[in-house]
Amino acid sequence: VQGAIAVLALNRPEKLNAISDSLIDELNHALDLAEADDTVRVVVLHGNGRAFSAGFDLAGGTAAGDLAFKRALLQKDFDIIMRFWDCPKPTIAAVHRYCLGGALEMALACDLTVASTGCRLGEPEPKFGSGSVALLLPWITGPKQAKELLLTADDQVTAERALELGLVNRVAPEGEHLSTAMNLARTIATLDQTSVRLTKLAINRSCDIMGMRQALLAALEIDVIIESTETEESREFNQVL
Repeated sequence: VQGAIAVLALNRPEKLNAISDSLIDELNHALDLAEADDTVRVVVLHGNGRAFSAGFDLAGGTAAGDLAFKRALLQKDFDIIMRFWDCPKPTIAAVHRYCLGGALEMALACDLTVASTGCRLGEPEPKFGSGSVALLLPWITGPKQAKELLLTADDQVTAERALELGLVNRVAPEGEHLSTAMNLARTIATLDQTSVRLTKLAINRSCDIMGMRQALLAALEIDVIIESTETEESREFNQVL
């Protein structure tokens, strides 16, 4: 905690901060602490080392398996992404180098996102027979842009292009993504916190009224089917893993 800001760092730099089951547990614990601490007004998420995150840790594969097991696994992934959306306090993601797959979805779930120049964003899941856990992309960019990014499995979206698409709020010079996010957090922390929290709640409820939550849960069920279906691409990918 730095002043009124809780700073969460993904800390598996040797794995490009791939989001493992244990890392999800640690993130949940850190968010529990931040939400319960009345001195914390804003939460900032970033990644230690060379990248923000390469996405969910795929060690163990995406091949066909027990449907109930896959659903429980993906539900846990979905829930940690949406915790940043549902957090009663504003959340800011500071991303650099790589922000891919589930990590991009986590950054999208944050209220604000700052990307470093040179960062590459995208969702490459269709390359290896996988799918989006939390299909936030069309709600952020609109369906046309989301289809282009997802159906081409584009994982080379530049920070500047991401800004144009509305995936990020700011592009910071190389190495200044975290300091830029912290400056935004400090600005938010000076404001009336009741107004800030209720405004975030109002915006989120507007999205829910439009059906976002139901749509995300329906998409999650489709992802369960995708992840449970073995294909030539997924077999080849899992053999490499």
